[in-house]
Amino acid sequence: MNKKKIINDPVYGFITIPSDLAFDLIEHPYFQRLRYIKQLGMTHLVYPGALHTRFHHALGAMHLMSTAIETLCSKGADISPAEQEAVTVAILLHDIGHGPFSHALEESIVQGISHEDISTRMMHRINTEFGGRLQMAIDIFNDTYPKRFLHQLVSSQLDMDRMDYLNRDSFFTGVAEGVISSERMIKMLSVKDDHIVVEEKGIYSIENFLISRRLMYWQVYLHKTVIAGEQMLGKILKRARELSLSGFPLFATPSMQHFLASNITKKEFMADDTHLEIFACLDDADIMSAIKGWATSTDKILSTLCSNLISRKLYKVDIAAKPASHHHLEQLQKAAMKQYGLSEHESRYFAFQDEIRNNAYRVGDGSIRILMKDKTVKDITEASDYSNLSTLTKTVKKHITCYVKGLEVE
Repeated sequence: MNKKKIINDPVYGFITIPSDLAFDLIEHPYFQRLRYIKQLGMTHLVYPGALHTRFHHALGAMHLMSTAIETLCSKGADISPAEQEAVTVAILLHDIGHGPFSHALEESIVQGISHEDISTRMMHRINTEFGGRLQMAIDIFNDTYPKRFLHQLVSSQLDMDRMDYLNRDSFFTGVAEGVISSERMIKMLSVKDDHIVVEEKGIYSIENFLISRRLMYWQVYLHKTVIAGEQMLGKILKRARELSLSGFPLFATPSMQHFLASNITKKEFMADDTHLEIFACLDDADIMSAIKGWATSTDKILSTLCSNLISRKLYKVDIAAKPASHHHLEQLQKAAMKQYGLSEHESRYFAFQDEIRNNAYRVGDGSIRILMKDKTVKDITEASDYSNLSTLTKTVKKHITCYVKGLEVE
C-alpha cells in the first residue's frame, strides 16, 4: 500500500505524511477521533468559521516539525533518522488525549486529569499495539530523552504546537492579529548547549509571535462570548453529573453515560484501560446529542441551560479587574431564585463568579533563547529592544461574573 500521501491543507498548502509509521498512526481510531473534536471549543459561537478540528491542527504541527527538523539538520544538529521520526510522532500525537470540545470540558469528563495525562496514556497503549515503536517518541514527549532540545520542539514557549495553532486559529476565525511568520521563525532556529535557540536576526518575528499570542487570547480564546458558551457547557455537564449520581435518569450515549454515572478518579482512570477505551469513543457528537435530549428534561435547571445553549442565549458576562461585590452576586442569585423557583444551591447555575488568566510569556519556563551574534545566549526579554515586551511576562488576572440574561435585580 502506498503510504506516502499528500494532504491539501488550507493553511500551508500541500503537506506530506513523512513516514509509514506516521501514516499508520493517522489511520488509528484514536487519531481519527480527532476529526470530531473542535479545536476551539465554543469559539464558533463568536467566529462562525472556527469549526476546524484537532485533526487539522495535529497534521499542521506535524508539517511544521518536518520543516524544523530539516532546518536544524542543515545547520549541523545531531538528529538521527530514528529521532527525526520519533519527534515527528510526538508532535503528531501531542493532543490525542483531548476530550470533547477541547479545553472547554478539560477535567469535566474525568476530574483531576489533564489532556496531557490522557495523551500519554493513549500513546503507551498504541505503543503496545505497535510493538514498542513509539517508545522514543514517548520519551521525547515526556522530556525524559537525553536530547532535551527535541522535547522543546514539541512542548515549550516556542514549539510547533503554538506556531500551528496561532496561524490556524487566526485563519479560521479571520482574526488577522494572530498571523505569525512561522516559516521565518523555523528558518531561524538552531541548537546550542542542548537547547533550541533563535538566531538574533529572527528576534522581530519572535516579538510578533508573543504579541500575537497575547492578542489572540483576549480577542479569541478569552472573548467574553466564548467564555459565556464554555461556562454554560461546563455548568450543563456539572448539573447532569449531579443528577445522574443521585439516580435521576438521563439520556446519554453509552460512553457518555459511563462518565456521568460515576466519579472516576485520575488513579482509577490511569490504572484501568476500560476507562481509556470508553473515553476514546467520546467526541463532540456525544455532548451535543445529550444536550439536545436534555433540553426537554423534567429538571428545570438542566432543560433551561441546554435550551439556552442550543438557541445561543448565553450567560451575560461582566469582566473586571476586581471581583464583583458579594452583595451584587447575592442579588443576582436571589433574582434567579425568585424568577426560576430555585434553591440557593441551584441559583449558582444561573449566577456565579470565576476568574480568567492571560500569560503570554513566562521567563524561565522553557524560555525563548536568542543566539546573539557574539554567540552568547539571552532570554528574549533581555535581547529585545522592545520596551513593552517585558510586560508580557506578567500574568493578567481578571474576574468574571456570569448570569443568565433577563434577571430582575431589585
